[in-house]
Amino acid sequence: MKKYLALLCFGLLFLNCKKKDEPIQITPEELHNSIDLVVDIMIHDIFSPPVASRIFAYPNIAAYEIIAQVNPEYNSLAGQVTDLKPIPEIDTVQGINPQLAALIAHMNISRQLIFSEDKFDVLQDSLFTQWKNQNETEFEVSKTYGLKVAEHIKDWMGKDQYSQTRTMPKFTVNTDEAARWQPTPPAYMDGIEPHWNKIRPFVLDSAAQFKPIPPPEFSLDKDSHFYKELKEVYDINNEITKNGDESEEVAIAKFWDCNPYVSVTRGHLMFATKKITPGAHWIGITKIACRTTESNFDDTVYAYTKTSLAIADGFISCWDEKYRSNLIRPETLINQHIDENWKPILQTPPFPEYTSGHSVVSGAAATALTSIFGEDFSFEDDTEIPYGLPVRSFNSFNEAADEAAISRMYGGIHYRAAVEVGVGQGRKIGALLNSKIKMKNTNSIAQN
Repeated sequence: MKKYLALLCFGLLFLNCKKKDEPIQITPEELHNSIDLVVDIMIHDIFSPPVASRIFAYPNIAAYEIIAQVNPEYNSLAGQVTDLKPIPEIDTVQGINPQLAALIAHMNISRQLIFSEDKFDVLQDSLFTQWKNQNETEFEVSKTYGLKVAEHIKDWMGKDQYSQTRTMPKFTVNTDEAARWQPTPPAYMDGIEPHWNKIRPFVLDSAAQFKPIPPPEFSLDKDSHFYKELKEVYDINNEITKNGDESEEVAIAKFWDCNPYVSVTRGHLMFATKKITPGAHWIGITKIACRTTESNFDDTVYAYTKTSLAIADGFISCWDEKYRSNLIRPETLINQHIDENWKPILQTPPFPEYTSGHSVVSGAAATALTSIFGEDFSFEDDTEIPYGLPVRSFNSFNEAADEAAISRMYGGIHYRAAVEVGVGQGRKIGALLNSKIKMKNTNSIAQN
């Protein structure tokens, strides 16, 4: 009897000492870290700017839709964003952790959209082990629901025409017309994503909804508007580089370069240096704003989602115009008609000139971010530190967008019309997003 009493006491003591399951707490940093890793992998895998914008949008929407199920401050995007149907309803009785489910859905879709899945698996497996050890029941039910939502979003994603555009023909260069785009040195790459205007928009009625005014009429007459803009690019670049030291304009150009594939030639060797895309830079600014305001997980998901919608539709709108106007780059004409030895500060990217993609996307993203964090949101932009560039300070998102736009002229890769019309085109897209899509029921995060 004493033996059994001793065993009973030992068993009760063991049960009392056993660690109880604790609720799993998901922080904004876990989302930031996951997105940062996706960006790093996208740099490694070399995704073009339009394709990268798609990689940001769908995972964010999946996470947001789960949050909108349980947070009364937010409205579902179903019925607001093109063709999106309501996600499966969350069963709160099961004890699903919505933030955990949202992050799992986000990671699952992100993993599908990149190439180097193994690099992402390291983080995912580590988090899954951590969460399972912390509270296996909560983890499993949340994971099951998160993956169910991910499949719902992936089914919708699969109908956006992306797969179809992978099999469409390459862009045909028109060598008979002097105004038309020609591949540029040093790699002379084909025009990328000539069919991106066929991708289903998120908010736009069509890719051409904000079709910009045509670029200045092509002319090499020295008194023409077009030639004056061409000569302006040449003169500005010569002026800002004449002393040998790096001017403020050159620093601005390099800061906003955001070229994911810069081809470098050393004798007979050619290799690439890799950087973030324009969209990734604005996703980085979103992270800075969320950290500055100490936004909670739900508000952080909201900020990423709204900004990524603006970026994605910005690229669809811009690429629609690029391959419509099919305008030749400054580098080609300057080499042909002004100075055969001239090189722009930035490497000319492989697609037509008008309008400027970075300008459009910056205008759209800045307008979305302003609606969230306010007009006079000052921030320190350290996004480019990993690429050897210093921090730049801005008094507002719109100030940053204007600098990003003019950087393309300083860099020698765009005419003035492309950047000025482009940033305005982007702001129209951002304004449409703000007015058409009702995501948040309360005022902006900056005013909460």
